[in-house]
Amino acid sequence: MRLLGESSEEEMVASFVSGELSSERFGAGIGDQLTAMGEPQGLVTQPDLADSRENEARANVLAATRGYGQDRELFEFFPADVRWVRASLAPDELAVVRYIEYPYWNEISGGSRLPAHAARRIQAGAEAFGVSNERFLAAAAAVARGERFPPLILAGVELGKLVCLEGNLRLTAHALANFPVEVECLVGTAPTLGRWSQ
Repeated sequence: MRLLGESSEEEMVASFVSGELSSERFGAGIGDQLTAMGEPQGLVTQPDLADSRENEARANVLAATRGYGQDRELFEFFPADVRWVRASLAPDELAVVRYIEYPYWNEISGGSRLPAHAARRIQAGAEAFGVSNERFLAAAAAVARGERFPPLILAGVELGKLVCLEGNLRLTAHALANFPVEVECLVGTAPTLGRWSQ
């Protein structure tokens, strides 16, 4: 793992809501929340991390849509004392990042929560809960063409034991493409992340 520099909670939040805005599954929810708050999409697509009002607004969007800072949903048991860095993970390091504990990701990976296992099952035609794998295959083709995605957001008690907080589809795409390149990530660590990352 190559450390690229320090990051911050504000950058993590900005990256998270940006990733979800472009998601087929979660994008509408982010857009609806921005509208409800009277905020433009530029709050997410052109974040100013030096603007404290913007940072608070983005945190409020993530709280409303995913439970951030409220100890619920995706952020249940997620502590406040997380240190964030930017890092580049080598293919072998990326291969051992686990999916979040969630029925869909458990099913698609055959219970292991490892992207390589999910990739093998997808290539064999397995689908989780009847959901098409087309989005994975399209993203994997983009990886094979050399396209770059936004950073994955990973978290865990230490650098060698990470769980994908945001970007599970992108992680799967890299697995389907046999992890061809290093991948830039935002990585959060804290001893108190153990319960969240189990």
